Amino acid sequence: MRVVFMGTPDFAVPALHALAEAGHAVIAVYCQPPRPAGRGQSVRPCPVQRAAEAMGIPVRTPARLRTDAEAQAAFADLQADVAVVAAYGLILPRAMLDAPRLGCLNIHASLLPRWRGAGPIQAAILAGDSETGVTIMQMEAGLDTGPMLLREAVAITPTTTAATLHDVLAEMGGRLIVRALAEHPKPAPQPEAGVTYAPKLEREHGRLDWAADSASLDRRIRAFDPWPGTFTILDGAVLKVLAAVPVDAAGAPGSVLDNALTVACGSGALRLTRVQAPGRAAMDAAAFLRGRAVPVGTVLG
Repeated sequence: MRVVFMGTPDFAVPALHALAEAGHAVIAVYCQPPRPAGRGQSVRPCPVQRAAEAMGIPVRTPARLRTDAEAQAAFADLQADVAVVAAYGLILPRAMLDAPRLGCLNIHASLLPRWRGAGPIQAAILAGDSETGVTIMQMEAGLDTGPMLLREAVAITPTTTAATLHDVLAEMGGRLIVRALAEHPKPAPQPEAGVTYAPKLEREHGRLDWAADSASLDRRIRAFDPWPGTFTILDGAVLKVLAAVPVDAAGAPGSVLDNALTVACGSGALRLTRVQAPGRAAMDAAAFLRGRAVPVGTVLG
């Protein structure tokens, strides 16, 4: 098939590779424009653009689509059989949704209708869901409301992080989109019950509230790895919390209970196992404590 691929982050790269390896003609790739990144704020192309250029596929990076008639016309001129969308980041106007012969298919990282929206991987872990997965969906004007073509589930374990789940779902999405194009499954409407929305994450969402129970804080740490990350305040400075394990202990919320950096929560406690102080590399808690004392009774904020 003549395929237009539309995606931006790492999550979309396996699907791009899978389509090409399956023999489809990826005639163009759309992704977000290069933006400043890193400490030097140098302008860098996104992961999908880098992958597409390495594959010799033409890349287009329009800044907007809904109000750009020229960009819409250029998309229609491609005369694609289908457009595959994976975490692209721009809303497609009706004219573009209808332009390909088979429309636009979306690779969504949840078991729709649960967790429509921008952060489905993090939302599933944060909510304590026992499973999540990938849905291949026929796109329509609503936010992740279109009929479903394929779904596949994967378990969320007590040690699953957003980073590990991201990689599993990215590979699954590539495999499922190839199946969808080969099998042409009949679209099924999404159930009306069970709709939930995953909000866009912001950095401030990562601050740990020690009044919460240890299980929910453990899920937050795992859900926000690597973005937006979780943190607490130690002696007036930000301390990033990269990993922790729940333990059976009690005390005033936020107080350090022992010499292993165990912190009391509203219910239970968390033993911080990996942290990062300002201007320092990430390290195990034991190494961190060798470099600075955190006396029992210290209160984290």
